[in-house]
Amino acid sequence: MRTMETLLGGQWVAADAWLTVHDPSDTRAPVVRVPALDAREVARAYDEAEKGFEVWRRTSPFERARIFHGTARLLRERAAAVAADVVTENGKNLAEAGGEVQKAADFFEYYAGLARSGYGTLLHDARPDTRTSFQSVPVGIVLAVTPWNDPLLTPARKLAPALAAGNAVVLKPASETPMSGLHLARALHDAGLPAGVLGVVTGRGRDISGPLLDDPRLAAVTFTGSNSVGEGLRAALADRNVRFQGELGGKNATVVLADADLPAAVTALMTAAFGQTGQRCTATSRVLVERSVYEDFTRLLLEAVSALRPGPGASGKTVVGPLVSTAQRRGVLADIERAVGEGATVLAGGDVPVDEELAHGCYVNPTVLGDVTREMAVWREEVFGPVLVLRPVDGLDEAVEEVNDSDFGLAAALFTRDLRAAHRFAQEADCGQIAVNTTTSGWDVHHPFGGFRDSGSAFKEQGTEALRFYTRVKTVAFHFGT
Repeated sequence: MRTMETLLGGQWVAADAWLTVHDPSDTRAPVVRVPALDAREVARAYDEAEKGFEVWRRTSPFERARIFHGTARLLRERAAAVAADVVTENGKNLAEAGGEVQKAADFFEYYAGLARSGYGTLLHDARPDTRTSFQSVPVGIVLAVTPWNDPLLTPARKLAPALAAGNAVVLKPASETPMSGLHLARALHDAGLPAGVLGVVTGRGRDISGPLLDDPRLAAVTFTGSNSVGEGLRAALADRNVRFQGELGGKNATVVLADADLPAAVTALMTAAFGQTGQRCTATSRVLVERSVYEDFTRLLLEAVSALRPGPGASGKTVVGPLVSTAQRRGVLADIERAVGEGATVLAGGDVPVDEELAHGCYVNPTVLGDVTREMAVWREEVFGPVLVLRPVDGLDEAVEEVNDSDFGLAAALFTRDLRAAHRFAQEADCGQIAVNTTTSGWDVHHPFGGFRDSGSAFKEQGTEALRFYTRVKTVAFHFGT
């Protein structure tokens, strides 16, 4: 079993206790261990971040950009090893893991450019002989709590804008997938990031969540994960002057109208619904099909799903890997069982593979459910697995109504050849991310990203919009008259 140390104060450190990590393709034995830090070490992370912030906030944006370019270069040079560890701890296939490494590097290259750009503007002032401006300044120490489903990409998505703006960051990666965050920290460290600017707190949430949240030096928390945890964080911070950014759940719908290119829609759904084994917040989990083509579409969809074979992510042939853990698999199977108990019909999958070589992994066969009603839990609640549910609808009006009849509002897609319908959908679907004739997933680093309603907070991630969360605005007036 390998051992990985964590980064505190610019040093790689071990601990008295360890957290073990399992490979979801075969959970019989742990594959790596990382430090399980305690409250004392959390306090050290904040001590180091406080010192690091004072250095980093004064560091030239050109030097920040140099470090970011170096980080991106190192990630690309180490891509094979990093992707292999993403596969090992998360289960996604090699192509997905390799893409995650490249996109993480993209984030640092993109924000390297923004670090060099303007940070304020001049304003007219009614007072004579007065020059007024405003400028963006960092908020301070940011806690980034990241999930297991994109264990490298999500830390990069948060760290790049936070550091570009001049903040120090304490990173808490998911306990199931800490290796990826440590690889990112290693690249930043090796590229020259000053000591203390980034600290990585690995360990069990029950032991360190309190110390992480209670430190009075904390200025902002950015979180990606479940609604239950996100709402708990929001409540815990509500009576303090601490910013909160939450990217939470989704129950994303794809609408297929009668005039759509049905094979193209099916092809897109193979990626949108079953890519990363359905374990991403932007995955399509609901499909609304215009009734006149419902049977034809369902036939094409089931043909495509039948070709998906689960397997270990390290195999170059695998399209659908395992779920991240045995607990996640139990939850997905329970959601399917509940749906069937409420009257849904299993059209494909709904079970685990029978292959002997997959017996010790966290696999669930790609699943399609029909005869689903709007009242069923599987239609309204996030499953976070390879489960797709279908319903027929009578036209665009009903489709938009059902898309919006949800507590969530992250992503929605429409397949149609009708330009008028496409523009109506983009205007009326109440979601933060809208796609037409493409997938609900796959947004690039410069695209503002985030959902409405219970899918997240008001602060967007990615693009220039991400910098709003990590900066404050200071207005300055100079009177130069006599």
